[in-house]
Amino acid sequence: MNEDIRETARKRIASKRDFWRMLIGFAVLAIVFNIIWFISGYQSYYWPAWPMIGFAIATVFSAINTFGSGRQDRVISDQDIDREIGKMNGGA
Repeated sequence: MNEDIRETARKRIASKRDFWRMLIGFAVLAIVFNIIWFISGYQSYYWPAWPMIGFAIATVFSAINTFGSGRQDRVISDQDIDREIGKMNGGA
């Protein structure tokens, strides 16, 4: 039983880390797209909107999944797991 809770906490922590990594990647790509658009003469058609809309939709679905279950990503400390278990049990 205790190992099941720890594994669930480990997955939730990994999922949250994946989400924040994706959000940072989205922000970086949005900046790069806008720089390319600006350098290329920023005509009246704002083409960076299309990939940014696609990334925003993916980010929304990732956020929904993040606060459910997730994938294991990297080494997670026992302190991280204990903190997540505390949150799961209604603690702060």
